[in-house]
Parts: sequence; C-alpha cells; structure tokens
Amino acid sequence: MRLHRNLCFSVIDGLTLIFNEGNYADKVIQQLLKRDKRWGSRDRAFVAETTYDIVRWKRLYAEIAEVKEPFTRDNLWRMFAVWATLKGIKLPDWTYFENTPTRKIKGKFDELSKIRKFKESIPDWLDELGEKELGKAFWTKEIAALNEQADVILRVNTLKTTKEKLQAELFDQDIEGNFLPDYPNALKLKERANVFLTEQFKNGLFEVQDASSQLVAEFLNVQPGMRVVDACAGAGGKTLHIASLMENKGQIIALDIYENKLHELKRRAKRNGAFNIETRGIDSTKVIKKLYDKADRVLIDAPCSGLGVLRRNPDAKWKLQPDFIEKIKITQQDILQQYSKMVKVGGQLVYATCSILPSENQNQVDKFLTSESGKNFTFVKDNKVLAHKSGYDGFYMALLERKQ
Repeated sequence: MRLHRNLCFSVIDGLTLIFNEGNYADKVIQQLLKRDKRWGSRDRAFVAETTYDIVRWKRLYAEIAEVKEPFTRDNLWRMFAVWATLKGIKLPDWTYFENTPTRKIKGKFDELSKIRKFKESIPDWLDELGEKELGKAFWTKEIAALNEQADVILRVNTLKTTKEKLQAELFDQDIEGNFLPDYPNALKLKERANVFLTEQFKNGLFEVQDASSQLVAEFLNVQPGMRVVDACAGAGGKTLHIASLMENKGQIIALDIYENKLHELKRRAKRNGAFNIETRGIDSTKVIKKLYDKADRVLIDAPCSGLGVLRRNPDAKWKLQPDFIEKIKITQQDILQQYSKMVKVGGQLVYATCSILPSENQNQVDKFLTSESGKNFTFVKDNKVLAHKSGYDGFYMALLERKQ
C-alpha cells in the first residue's frame, strides 16, 4: 500500500479532534469524508478505517510511540508511524517519519502484547472492572472480540420487502449479502459498502442494525393489534423493527426525553412506511403516569455504559468514566421501577442494554424483582449475548411478565 499525503493529513486532523477536543469519532469521520469530492471509495475507506484503528488502539500505539496526552501533531504522526509499521506498510520519505525505529516498534509491540490492558488498549480501571464482573477468562476473550471491526448487518424492513428480494436487488449493485441463521430479518454484507447511497435505503427497504440488536424486538413477543410502549426509543431502531413485526397493526408509543431523537424517528418511520408509531416526549412524570396499566408490551432499552458496542464506538473506551457507570445504574433501576407500571396485568416487559456487565443487567433485574414495584412481575427468561460467543455486539435482554 502507498500512503497519500492528503489522506494521511485528514487522519491526523481527525485524531486531533477526537483525542484533544473530545469530539465523537463517528461525527468527525462523517465530516472528514466530505473533504474532497475527488476521493473514491477506497480513499474514503482508508480515512475512516485508519482513524478508527488508531482510536481503537490509542493506548497501545501511544505506549509504543512513547507519547502522552494531550497529543501534539508530532505525537500523532509518531502514532501513525506505529500503525503503519505494524500493518507492514512502507513509510514514505516524509519529514514526519524521519528516524522511525521500525525494529524497536515491533519489539515493543511483542513485549506489550503480553499485558492485557496494553494488548487490548483499555484503561486500567476498565480492565479491572471487566475482570471483576466477568472473570479473567471470559473478560480476556470478550474484550478481544470487542476490539474487532464490526460487520455491516442490515435489517430487512418486512413492511416493504423480503430479505430474498433485497438480497437480489443489492447483488445487482455489487453489494453481496448473506442470510444469518437465527436472525430472521438479517443480511450480513460480505464486504463493507456505503449502503446509505442506495435507492433501497432511500426507499426504506432496510435499516443498518447489528444482529444482536435485532434480537431485542423479537424477544418482546409482540403481535399485530397490541399496544406497545418503547420507553427509551431514541432514534427508533428497535421501534421500527417492532412496527414491522406488528405488520403496522395496533399502536406503538415511542417515548424519549430527547425531542430531537424523536424527530429523527418520525423521519425514519416515514421512510420505512411504519404508520402505527406515535412519538411522545417525556417532559414530566405525567407522560408515564397516563400510560399506567395500559400497555400489552413495554420495552425498556435502558441507557447504559455501552460496553457491548465498543466495536462500532471504539472512542467510548476513552470517554467512559467509572463514576458514569455508577450513576447510570441508579438511572436504570429508577427507570425500571417507574416505567414497569405501564405494563397491564398479563402484559410483558423487556429490559435490555447494550452492556456486558452483570451489574447493569441481571443484577438490575434481580434487584427490581425483589422490590415493591417488581413483586407483581415474574421472570420468564433472559439472553446474555457476548461478542466472543455470538460474533456480534454484546447485549442483554430479560423478559418479565406481570402476574394475573
């Protein structure tokens, strides 16, 4: 591979914004990809994937390059040289790469690869927490899986098409996708592609949604004609899946505290042809109280640490703090206590997170079931999805039923 100056400069600019300004990697990369209209798909892929790679391995590369935060541009070029050397890419004769100790880089890499927190490039506190909650063997496997690049998985919108038809239409555009056993609406792309530019996406025939995330709506046991509440709907990935499973029959009430996310959900619902969704912003407790005892199904896709989705959000490792996890656990329990009251007698509730930590998952469910609000519920089943076992994102979901 030959390195091109303007592409490398874009990567360095992006890393400066992500590491030193605290910007979100996905937003930075979106901006970088609009820089030069002459760039082809390979150029854009290089910028996106190289930036994500260096973000993912920040601690390891910084340690090898012997640089510390906040990073100067020279520091970032040294980290870039480490990335290129470890990838077997020949460094061009540029000033930034003068005196790069190639042999020393490889030796240091071999040495640090024996220590998990460096090998997997994670903060000390996160390494300790993962081992404490999952055990040494499971955590070692899981964090390695969470450092792999995520596959591109589509969820076919069955309100508009079938996965066989979508597969054939995308194949005609040189986008090859395979069906996944045990994931009825999933199509896994053989190679990464910008599917958002396709007519099929613009016409609402699919959404991009990880295979593990697609399990949540299925877990909710919805039927056409039900009244379903998606209590933490966000921009509506799971809401739209629920709408397709309900065949547009019945009512879905999508709740969230962020109005801008609900506006995005409305836009997506229109594109998807999902007409049974009503959005309501949670601006007071009245919004929840009005729905007490009214819902056949309630989904609580709770705010969480997001540790299960590090493959697609590698910068979260560096933004996350231990006190945030402690605070979010209080929020999770509070949401469970309050929102569970929307389930009517005989109805069901799913509590889900994209975390792999038992303290955010089964421990929260156990705590709820022994509380005053939870005594009316019975535990039906749960699903602990780990990335190293499934090959997809880490997720948790528990199904509870309100007693007759």
